[in-house]
Amino acid sequence: MDTRPLRVPAYRRLWSSTIVTAIGSQLTAVAVPKQIYDITGSSAWVGAASLAGLVPLVVFALWGGAIADHMDRRKLLLITNSGIAVTSVLFWLQAISGLGSVAVLMVLLAMQQAFWGLNSPARNASIARLVPEEQLAAANALGSTVMQTGQVMGPLLAGVLIPVIGLPELYLIDAVALCVTVWAVYRLPALPPLGAAAVAKKRAGVREIVDGFRYMATHKVLLLSFLADIIAMVFGMPRALFPQLAAETYAPYGEGLALGLLFAAIPIGAVVGGLFSGTFSRARRHGWMVIGSIVAWGLAVAGFGLSGNLWLGVVFLAVAGVADMVSMVFRGAILLSAATDEMRGRMQGVFTVVVAGGPRLADVLHGSAGSAFGAGAAVAGGGFLVVLAMLTLAVAAPALRRYRV
Repeated sequence: MDTRPLRVPAYRRLWSSTIVTAIGSQLTAVAVPKQIYDITGSSAWVGAASLAGLVPLVVFALWGGAIADHMDRRKLLLITNSGIAVTSVLFWLQAISGLGSVAVLMVLLAMQQAFWGLNSPARNASIARLVPEEQLAAANALGSTVMQTGQVMGPLLAGVLIPVIGLPELYLIDAVALCVTVWAVYRLPALPPLGAAAVAKKRAGVREIVDGFRYMATHKVLLLSFLADIIAMVFGMPRALFPQLAAETYAPYGEGLALGLLFAAIPIGAVVGGLFSGTFSRARRHGWMVIGSIVAWGLAVAGFGLSGNLWLGVVFLAVAGVADMVSMVFRGAILLSAATDEMRGRMQGVFTVVVAGGPRLADVLHGSAGSAFGAGAAVAGGGFLVVLAMLTLAVAAPALRRYRV
């Protein structure tokens, strides 16, 4: 693994805090739908809660990106991390009081996602101010590996802890973990705006958000990096079909075992890819790394769709996870290196929206295709569409092929 960025004390503090919160946030991510289902007995309400969290995330991520370009990012991180911690405490209070209100849970979830939308662009944009440009890919690999590890370990830990300590305490553990993050951010250096944003001294509003989209439209490599991620996720993320595949294709292996392995395989592959980031993080042709990794993702997803053996399917998904990690690393590096500092927050805001929205659109697309053509055919077809669309984009848009750090 390429650990050069950890030699920078400020980045090391930011990264260390992520280790704690990556697992803590997943405890809440498990606790909220579990509590809603316990109250209502309805998966429809669980899905509605997901939508309630998506809307504020999209709105505040775009606005938060503009704010991150017009104020000290360290101060913004302190405010938003404190807000997320307070929200976790409120989750704990409503759970321990036995309130049993879905409406309260959905309001708190919307608040949490709004704070996260404000926080994420500032956090990601700050990395370019903390490490040298040639280490951006390595820094992204370190951060992404920790987050993917949290996606594997957090739900497993939640499953173990709920019968032992109960649901409310999961929220409390997340709140305590966020206090560690607040302390780590407090010890960061000041990160005031640079360039024109430092001179303007104006508040971030709709005009600044629109300016971010105009900037993206005139910088093709940024726009292409977003399009590449949309292609990979919308056509190629098959998670909506995992329950159907577990119940039908992989039923002889045990539905519960199959479902758990399918959901865990991609994050596990991503963690493995991150652990070997030293093999690719020093690459300079970042555009080609994005193209190659997304083509590899599509081929692996297609292989998964065509496989009738559970263990072979898990291997294909793990390979897809490795490819997804490589794609995340270099798309993130392109966003940080190709954008000027006064626009990095807004680009990270758009990035947050794309990362959050793409898989949800994929759920709708794959769910419909799975019902119409069968789960295996829908997954395989989506994988081949990724390959075709990505190669078409690479041929039609040379700016991505030519980009290097």
